[in-house]
Amino acid sequence: MTGGVTFDVSVAHPARIYDYWLGGKDNFAADRVAAEEVLTVMPAMAQIARSVRLFLAAVVHHLAADVGIRQFLDIGTGLPTANNTHEVAQRAVPEARIVYVDNDPIVLLHAGALLTGTRPGRCAYVDADVRDPDRVLTEAGSLLDLTEPVAVMMLGLLHFIPDADDPYSLTRYYLDSLAPGSYLAISHASSDINTEPQRAAVERYNARSATPIVLRSKAEVARFFGGLDLVPPGITPLGQWAPGTAIPGPVGLPTYTALARKPAGPL
Repeated sequence: MTGGVTFDVSVAHPARIYDYWLGGKDNFAADRVAAEEVLTVMPAMAQIARSVRLFLAAVVHHLAADVGIRQFLDIGTGLPTANNTHEVAQRAVPEARIVYVDNDPIVLLHAGALLTGTRPGRCAYVDADVRDPDRVLTEAGSLLDLTEPVAVMMLGLLHFIPDADDPYSLTRYYLDSLAPGSYLAISHASSDINTEPQRAAVERYNARSATPIVLRSKAEVARFFGGLDLVPPGITPLGQWAPGTAIPGPVGLPTYTALARKPAGPL
């Protein structure tokens, strides 16, 4: 227990494993063992972690600087690192408002680092599970105006939600609750890129982590965007997304990325 926050350091957790891959120090022996076991069968995992952060920065900058989005709901935040959502957004638009959501106790412990936004803008942190959307949206609504467009960031999150919890209805619920012109950004581990190493890596990860990963195909990932307008270049492998066009990127990184906009009218 640290600072009133309790967590089990003997069990690996996604945020801390990811922190290790990014070169961070907010992880424990169980996290490092799980992370290293994945690296033995997929050495590219550290590159994948860094590339997801680059995707986040590209999407947030595009939405803030080019599209005019002023509100961000970052669910499954993870531990603070370089170029967090509020830093990227508020560099482009100082008045941008950001709500971070996570339910990992160690992320809560470090939440203060996520709340240091610019003076015109504001940040907040919600300690909640993505599978409790009413709570997330209610608490987020204390800072965000949900009658205006909001960008929902779900990076490296939905592959932790099993089919039994119906992740498709869950994402639809969030978007149904938000104004037209809102956006959804996703990165999701794939089942059909670099298939065998990916499956081996996930088997090792799931054997150690408290929260297992579910791999999904491109067609399955596309279902998250039903009724939304995909922003070109659409659903692309990690490292190949840029506003308006696909760019050359690392080959074989087994993660899909995409950004989509909620149109006017019902989904």
